[in-house]
This record gives sequence, structure tokens and C-alpha cells, in this order.
Amino acid sequence: MIAVLSAAQMRAFDADATDRGVPSLVLMENAGRGACDVLARELLGGSCEGKIVAVVCGAGNNGGDGLVVARHLLTRGATVLAWRIGAEDKLTSDARTNHEAFVGSGGSVREIGDAPSPDVLSELVEGLALADVVVDAVFGTGLNRAVAGVHLAVLERMAEAPTPRLALDVPSGMDADRGTAHGFVCRADVTVTFAHAKLGHLTGAGARASGRLHVVDIGVPPLRASADGSATPRDDVSAWLVEARDVASRVPRRDVDAHKYRAGHVAVLGGSAGKLGAAVMTARGAMRAGAGAVTIVTWADVAAAFEARSVETMTTRLHRGGELTRDLDAALAGKRAVVAGPGFGVDPDARAALDHVLATFEGPVVLDADALTAYAGEPESLSGARGPLLLTPHAGELARLLGVTAEDVERDRFAAALSAAERTGAAVLLKGPHTVVASPGGVTTVNATGNPLLATAGSGDVLAGICGALACSLSPHEAGWCGAWLHGAAADAWRTRVGDTGMLASEIADELPAVLRALVG
Repeated sequence: MIAVLSAAQMRAFDADATDRGVPSLVLMENAGRGACDVLARELLGGSCEGKIVAVVCGAGNNGGDGLVVARHLLTRGATVLAWRIGAEDKLTSDARTNHEAFVGSGGSVREIGDAPSPDVLSELVEGLALADVVVDAVFGTGLNRAVAGVHLAVLERMAEAPTPRLALDVPSGMDADRGTAHGFVCRADVTVTFAHAKLGHLTGAGARASGRLHVVDIGVPPLRASADGSATPRDDVSAWLVEARDVASRVPRRDVDAHKYRAGHVAVLGGSAGKLGAAVMTARGAMRAGAGAVTIVTWADVAAAFEARSVETMTTRLHRGGELTRDLDAALAGKRAVVAGPGFGVDPDARAALDHVLATFEGPVVLDADALTAYAGEPESLSGARGPLLLTPHAGELARLLGVTAEDVERDRFAAALSAAERTGAAVLLKGPHTVVASPGGVTTVNATGNPLLATAGSGDVLAGICGALACSLSPHEAGWCGAWLHGAAADAWRTRVGDTGMLASEIADELPAVLRALVG
């Protein structure tokens, strides 16, 4: 895993590099050269020769990065239209050095003063429209105030230009920790960040504003978790980004003499009238992720429908009322893990069943969908569960559980997931673009696989089943981040093979064996 840093942690990372003898100018040079490489590859068809690139710089070190990009573009044959917001004497030391290097290489920089005339802004608009690409080097990770004045005027015109945009480090105006806007964000098609992804790139609006994210080397080894892929809490890391090697080191392999129950028998506590498909998708996800056997534990009045639809799974009936706990004890005997909630209902009998499972089952329990709604506003009631828990909410479900709004959750997904983990004592997998998995004690993991095709009915049910299968042999936290990675990788593989529309939840599950084969052989 590779670290995901806050703005303050990244400043400390840079300072540590300079303390160890790597000059800040070298870091800036490496960052700018790497960004130019990405720009050429992603937005200029592989060559800068004959292209026109507009570079708009602020006075800080982000502007200095932009001036390095501008110089490398010149040396590669591009025409560079460069603007600087503010007077030259306002540049930081490293930015001034690179300003002089760019001008010394034959470039020129137009100044945009604090109160630019209409003619200056018109010239900027014309240049932005003329360019093949616009490089946003106005604000970096240090911004902590609302965008206003000349900066707002310039960023608004950049955002309105019909030209692809590449942002350096973060899109200007974006909070590097939360992904929210400091009043206004100039959205990018591509963002090149340096050494480490920042928290804001991977959450909510920040992911949308950043576009395609690329992390480039700046000549200093990045912070990584231990060689076996484990993540441990440390003060200088906010979260860990899952890599394929981490999942490969965790995915269970079957022994030569394996049998189905040793591979893991998962119980899916779910399904009710009108919502049978949720439990079927969960069971399918568990089977495709490697469970040796799956039993759907469901209400007696719908059990026959499952037996007709899902031939690879077994079915156990639950009777409402006085027989419920006896039925549950019999159904869960010998099971390695339980996935509870998909389509199960939220009536009193469903709540009673969930309470009994949490109080008596010693193995891992994955709570999803209706099981989360059943405990709305009562997160602490989950902390007394007998076995380890993994919760798999989307933002709305987590909001209901915590008694807040979905907007509150999306405003800071990392903080919301960690708050839920602390209050419930469970690992919490917060679904969405860049799924976050948090556990009590501060370990937070984020996944970057997946694409918008996952926004389809039943997708979350499949994920819950995958996590249930993995929980047979992994901790809840590991099952969460491994499951999220596999779920997203399956959707990515399907899109590569088929296209951008029409993926069904069942096809996510059915893609898993090929994903696992590619991952572990």
C-alpha cells in the first residue's frame, strides 16, 4: 500500500526530503518534468512538437511547478503561452528561479495584475481558446481561503474555456484534505500530483474535480506499508491506497486437499417479498469470490422462490415469532461468516433476528442494506456484537446510522467512516467512488479501482457477498479493502472487454474468477 497524505503531511514529507539533502529545487524540477511527461502522453498524443499549451501560474510553489512544465514544453517543441498572476517580486524563491530559467530558455510570461484590465482578461481568454491544453498552476495544496478577486476572475475564465485542462497537484480552489471547494474549483480533465495522492483527490467532489489522477515520482521514495501489504497506524499517514500486490498477498488459495466447508461456508441472511434478488446477488458474489458453500437463510414464505432461482445455493427457512431464534441457531451452526441484510426487511421480526445474530454468532458478520437501516440512529448498539463486524453502507445508509445527513457524510468521507468505526467498534466500508474502509484505532484504507458502471442495482449486494467470502479467512478490515478492490477490478475488466454501458450486477460477480486468475495466477 502507498500512503495517502493530507496537505500538512505532504509539507512534512517535502521538508523531510530537504532535511535529508534533496534540494527543494530538485523536487520542483522532478515534479514539473514528470507532469510534462503525463501531459504529453495523456493530452497531446505523445508529442509536444507543434502544439500550443497555455500555462497559468500563481506566485507560489505551484506556480513554480508550472514554470518547470513550461520550460520542458519549450524544449520539446511546443509553443507556450504563459501567464503569471501577480508581480514577479511576489514569487517564492524556487518559483523565481524557475521563472528566470523559463525566460532564459526563450519563454515569456504575461503578468496579470491585482486589478486586470478588460484587455488583459480578453487576451487570456483568446489564448486559452487557442491552446491545445491549459495547465492550471495557480493554487496547490496550501490554499486555505476562499478564491476571490483576480484569482477568481482568472479561474472562472479557465473553467469556461473549451480546452482540456491539466491541474498540477490539485485543481485550483480544491481543499486538498476534503475535496471540497474554497468557493470555486477549476475542474480538471487530468490532475498530476506529486509523490502521493492527497486525501481530497479520493473523496466526493474532489474525485470529480480531479479527473484522471496521476501520481508522479519526485525523486524521493514514497511512504509505503510493510512488505506484506499490511497497514499500520502512524502519525504521518492519513490513509493507505490499496495496490494490486496487497490484494494478491491476501486472497486465500485453496489447498490441494480442500473441501467446500474448509473453503468457507457463508450464510446470507436476506430476502423478503419483492426483494429476493438482493440475496441472490449476495450469494452469487460470495460464490464467485471463493466461498465453498453458501446458504440463503430467509423467511419461510419466500424460501421456495430462492430454491427455484439459485441452484448453486442451499436454503434454510426462518419462521416468524417464537420459532425464530431456534431457526437461526440451527441455520448458522457450522457457518464461517454471515452476510446480513440484503433484502431482509426492516420489520420487528427482522430486527429481532439481527439482534440474535449479533448477540450469539462468534464469527464475522457483514451488515449491509436493511441490516444497517434497522440500527438507524443507534450506532453504539452494534458495539456489543459477539463477533467481529464489517459494515458496508453507502452514504445515505451511513447517514441514517449516525443520525446525520448524506451531505455531512460526503463533506468528509474519511472522517465519517472513521467516526462510524469508533462508535460501532466495527470495520466500516463506505461505498462510493474511491471506497473508504476505516477501523477503530485509526487505520483507514482507500480503494481506487472501479468505474461508474458500478452504479447499478445489485452492485452493493455483490460486494457484500464478496466481503463475506473473504471474511472467512481475513479480518473484517482486510475483507473490506480486498473486497472493494476486487469488486472495482471486476467492473474495470468488464468495461475493457465490453464497453461503457449495460453492465449487470451478476456480471460483476461472474467477472471475478478471471480477475482473480490475473491477480494470483
